[in-house]
Amino acid sequence: MLKKAFILPIQALLSEEDGTTSVEYAVMMALILLAVIGSVLTLSLATKESFDKSSDAIANAFSN
Repeated sequence: MLKKAFILPIQALLSEEDGTTSVEYAVMMALILLAVIGSVLTLSLATKESFDKSSDAIANAFSN
């Protein structure tokens, strides 16, 4: 009887399909990772362009 009381809830938990699976978590994590990588690349390119413009402006200011 005691063994049945432990096994039945565990079997019910394992047979449920309502919860999020690890595959779904992996897909979500991959999408978030792609968004983060894309954002970092975009921001790094914008920052590089800004520093290049500033560098050119400073170099031109001292050369005149």
